[in-house]
Amino acid sequence: MTDAAVVRRVLEGDVDAFAMLVDRYSDRYARYAVHMVGNREDAEEALQDAFVRAYRSLGQYREEERFAAWLYRILVNQCRTVVAKQRRRDRTFLELDPAELDVEADAPADDALPLRDQLERALQQLPPDQREAVVLKYSEDLSYEDMAAITGAGVSALKMRVKRAFARLRELLQEATCV
Repeated sequence: MTDAAVVRRVLEGDVDAFAMLVDRYSDRYARYAVHMVGNREDAEEALQDAFVRAYRSLGQYREEERFAAWLYRILVNQCRTVVAKQRRRDRTFLELDPAELDVEADAPADDALPLRDQLERALQQLPPDQREAVVLKYSEDLSYEDMAAITGAGVSALKMRVKRAFARLRELLQEATCV
């Protein structure tokens, strides 16, 4: 059953049908939320809030729009809200090869953090919009066009965010390896 058909069923009164959409998108979107907010508890809360908001807003969903992208935008906004309210910084896992940043992957000093850990810490120091762009591009493996549909930012703006994020990550990692 297509997402649009499930939404129609929910709008016609079959509220239990919404569980199909939750089952369909929970795992993938939970992964994104964890990357963005940095810990599982806050991510689960953001995801749950996104599903609640989506359910309450189903009347605003347009069938010509992909439900997945519509829901993703709601989740992106929820994650932004959570990140803005966070007072602590937790670690985030990102599948980004340090070599892509042109940082030497030499063995760190005995008391230094491994490069992957340094990368995760550096990622948390990025502005939220840059962190979001890097996570969407390199963790979720989305095209810039898909990223634009989700975030509402233009493709060129997203490319610039990724470029600036890489430059800042490079600086942070070089500072960390020089210490």
